[in-house]
Amino acid sequence: MAFLYKGYDIESFEAGKGLWHARIRRADLQPFLIDGALFPKVEVGLAWPSQDAAVADAKQHIDRSEDRWSEPEAAEFEMQPFL
Repeated sequence: MAFLYKGYDIESFEAGKGLWHARIRRADLQPFLIDGALFPKVEVGLAWPSQDAAVADAKQHIDRSEDRWSEPEAAEFEMQPFL
């Protein structure tokens, strides 16, 4: 299930029985520029016991990190992102 928060899509997924994680992508589908490297998505958090807990953790991660995530310049899109 996906949630929109502050211009980011949060996708929660169950990595194992009762082990919830979250994946963050930019809503405009552009990659993240983090310390000079492009990333199409960022997976965050621990193995949370519920989907709601994983989403709440992802929201907190966005709140803490959004000022460090840069929007790539057009020339940087030619770089190969980490997958």
